[in-house]
Amino acid sequence: MPPRRPVKRVCLAYSGGLDTSVILHWLIENHGCEVVAFTADVGQEEELSGLPEKARATGALDCVVRDLREEFVRDYVYPAIRGAAVYEGFYLLGTALARPLIAKEQAQVALEMGCDAVAHGATGKGNDQVRFELTFRALAPDLEIIAPWRDADWDIRSRPDCIAYAEKYGIPVSATLKKPYSTDRNLMHVSYEGGVLEDPWRAPDEEMFVMTRSPEAAPDVPSELVIGFEKGTPVSIDGEALDPVLLLSRLNGVAGEHGVGRIDMVENRFVGLKSRGVYETPGGTVLHIAHRAMESITMDRDVMHERDRLSPRFAELIYNGFWFSPEMEWFRAVVDASQENVTGEVRVRLYKGGVAVTGRRSPVSLYDEALATFDDAGAADSYDPGDATGFIRLQGLRLSGHR
Repeated sequence: MPPRRPVKRVCLAYSGGLDTSVILHWLIENHGCEVVAFTADVGQEEELSGLPEKARATGALDCVVRDLREEFVRDYVYPAIRGAAVYEGFYLLGTALARPLIAKEQAQVALEMGCDAVAHGATGKGNDQVRFELTFRALAPDLEIIAPWRDADWDIRSRPDCIAYAEKYGIPVSATLKKPYSTDRNLMHVSYEGGVLEDPWRAPDEEMFVMTRSPEAAPDVPSELVIGFEKGTPVSIDGEALDPVLLLSRLNGVAGEHGVGRIDMVENRFVGLKSRGVYETPGGTVLHIAHRAMESITMDRDVMHERDRLSPRFAELIYNGFWFSPEMEWFRAVVDASQENVTGEVRVRLYKGGVAVTGRRSPVSLYDEALATFDDAGAADSYDPGDATGFIRLQGLRLSGHR
């Protein structure tokens, strides 16, 4: 590795929790630098108002808090919905979508505040270190990157070590040794991993969940919603136009009440490890299902099939942290072009953890009831069933040995 360049001022991704509070002090102590703390509000619903004071009490030069909720939903969540981005069949990418936005804004704050380095608290085994640092390299390559959990001078190896360090230096934290797993929350989801969840056979404790009821405890009466789309983007609920933050927040509330959106999976991290993750994504689950239904009557068959072939790769790029890459720019352009006709409304019923599509309609629908009917009389002028005879014969040539 090249020798580490001395830094004078570092912008730290700061949550106010145990790890980043310790890192803030450690940067000052070990690098002899000033630290600007940066906090992004992406809907984590933690108390953000007191963070600047807490950061300064720990030694920060300043603390910058930015509200990124609307940008997060509009420019990150909604493109993933349009692209049907689901990683390894289950994960709707809540954390993976937030990280590049946070890192982008952090790099901007670093430049605005005259920093020559950025730092984050991601561990050396996870995906977030990649997501942060690829964004830094794409958008602000001249900034030095400090990743304490990979630093040779970092001798903290556990949560007890962090708590002991905080106590030693009088760092104001409220953490205890009792937390049995780690969490990450934003407007799209909550993720849980590590600790007791590292045993893939152990079921999650019901008390762990914060966005969703258990399906067993969900209401006995279903709820129906009508979700409106324009060019693949959600724009309304029950005919009421809503901005991105309010729309997703409202869906989270209703879907969470009905126990929708829980996923328990073992996924393949980009760094090569398998990891067990438990996720709550209530509103996002509804949007993915409703969006698919909207596409079913508005999207050309072959365009849909080609987009579907690309979707796993699109999800993989998001998961692996390549949001700001040439291939991602291309993918998003292709996805947006595929959505030109995806406009209309979808009705869904939420009940006991399930989402059922019960109707779809569009002013630009490609669905033709006269063609689709099993009543031949209804399609006599536009579809001749006899044409299928030659069509099937041609399709069967290679199956009967005529190649």
